[in-house]
Amino acid sequence: MLSLDRYLFSFVLLVFLVRLCDGGPGVFEKKADVKIINGLEAGVDLNIHCKSKNDDLGTHVLGFDQFFEFHFRPNFWGTTLYFCRFWWESESHWFDIYVQKRDVGRCNKKCWWLVGAAGPCLLNDKIGVYDICDNWNDDGSSQVGTRNDTARIYNDSKYLEGSE
Repeated sequence: MLSLDRYLFSFVLLVFLVRLCDGGPGVFEKKADVKIINGLEAGVDLNIHCKSKNDDLGTHVLGFDQFFEFHFRPNFWGTTLYFCRFWWESESHWFDIYVQKRDVGRCNKKCWWLVGAAGPCLLNDKIGVYDICDNWNDDGSSQVGTRNDTARIYNDSKYLEGSE
């Protein structure tokens, strides 16, 4: 008869192997890097307040072209979520800035967002352009649907890696 320790070890090993086979994150998931850049017009400050279930990252004020960056290790279960409230002048919106199941493979550990009035656009690592644009999560958005239909492509080199 196998001891309880052996059953426990077998169970943990089985869970680990299943997670590796289903394409999910491994046990030692690499850190994700989230950068949020104020892409509003010059002279307009972007206020942000980001948090997860366990971490409150506080409120930050970004001048035009300034950024806020944070790093974390996505959880084993694939359920990591960070959301942010954005406000400026008379506008206020919120957005899920990192959803592990959505963003693993989409932003490859470097989730850089350029936030404009129409919504946030994610850096497309393959072509170096902020062309993966999403709608705000709140009902106050002027966009309709799950994707942003407005043609917005930001390819200014000052926002790309190595150009900071």
